[in-house]
Amino acid sequence: MKIHILGICGTFMGGIAQIARALGHEVTGSDANVYPPMSSQLEAAGIDVTQGYDPTPLDPAPDLVVIGNAMSRGNPAVEYLLERGLRYTSGPQWLAEHVLSGRWVLAVSGTHGKTTTAAMLAWILEYAGRDPGFLIGGVPENFGLSARAGGDSVFVVEADEYDTAFFDKRSKFVHYRPRTLVMNNLEFDHADIFDDLAAIQRQFHHLVRTVPGNGLIVAPRTDRALNDVLDMGCWTPVEYFDLQADAAWQIAQCTPDCGKFRVVCETQAIGEVDWLLSGRHNACNALAALAAARHADVPPAVAIAALCEFRNVKRRMELRGEVRGVRVFDDFAHHPTAIATTLDGLRQQVGARRILAVLELRSNTMRMGVHAGRLAEALHAADQVWVYAPADLEWDASQELLDLGARVVVADSTQAIIDQLAQVALSGDQVLVMSNGGFEDLHQRLLAALGTP
Repeated sequence: MKIHILGICGTFMGGIAQIARALGHEVTGSDANVYPPMSSQLEAAGIDVTQGYDPTPLDPAPDLVVIGNAMSRGNPAVEYLLERGLRYTSGPQWLAEHVLSGRWVLAVSGTHGKTTTAAMLAWILEYAGRDPGFLIGGVPENFGLSARAGGDSVFVVEADEYDTAFFDKRSKFVHYRPRTLVMNNLEFDHADIFDDLAAIQRQFHHLVRTVPGNGLIVAPRTDRALNDVLDMGCWTPVEYFDLQADAAWQIAQCTPDCGKFRVVCETQAIGEVDWLLSGRHNACNALAALAAARHADVPPAVAIAALCEFRNVKRRMELRGEVRGVRVFDDFAHHPTAIATTLDGLRQQVGARRILAVLELRSNTMRMGVHAGRLAEALHAADQVWVYAPADLEWDASQELLDLGARVVVADSTQAIIDQLAQVALSGDQVLVMSNGGFEDLHQRLLAALGTP
């Protein structure tokens, strides 16, 4: 089958492309933003990508067009295929019909930690010799790619609540029909799609309705929003995890940075995780992955051993380089909760050394100002803060960040941030760059500036 993918360079759609190619389909694609790392992965898979959305690649017509959720009416390629009656579907629907059908699907959902937890779970299954398929919204360093078809009956998918396509406004995850479902946490996000938290909870409950009675739901004990979802109706056993509250999965004897901790399952200590990650949020992610893996018949001792060799996901506290004793990290955090937990994890790791935080206000929700009132508190653990505020920001970042006083600089260009950081950064400083986009390659430009005499 010849498949053309619109929006192929997004992490999800790029994963669809790689899986389709591995299954023997002829795959091409189009995107307005063709750049690494996804462009490199697609090239390595032998997939031709066209820059822009000119309809030319659709003539002659492919057997199927798979449409990413970034596509909208008015897009030239979309209008072309609609006018000519070409066969089309969404990425999640294609995945459900051509890959997930008949397999044991382990889906990882939640506002925060989906990518990391899904990567942990895929690695645990791999370590256990299962050869899992997976589609993850990042690049797990243990695998070096974001998606693969796999040779086993198990498939791990990062289950995003964002909408499916311009013609299907249900959340992506309702297509996946998991047997094992992880729900990590739930907060209001994606304000460009959802009016309020209740609207997101309804989608999560639609997801809960798809999990069979012989399946398993893994959830945090004390997340009120998720407890409300489960109270709407649940027909599946639930296993809870929590760092402190009474739950089936807990931790004990934890170091301050959570770089080492003992795992407790149903009141019994079952092993110790000693790994490269840090932060309480990652300890929670680990518990969720362990519970899900046990449901898929991986013994906890094997799963714990796998976590000790887990190397995280690119752009999750990824050390991009060190120059003159200044370490520069890249992190995907863009929601106040994720920003705060990432900073807390780094603080626990580095102690009193200075943390210089750099944040891009990039996501649609952040640009709209939905979380503006929480941002100063989220950044509180940093010693100094630089915030990049784009011209189209719908709120006054300087005003909302007044509580940070002289510690914060609001800049309108990445070059200004680089110039200032290169002047003030000292040996021992930790520079944490947070963005859910490319951030104009600020990380590498900063490292180059730090190395200039």
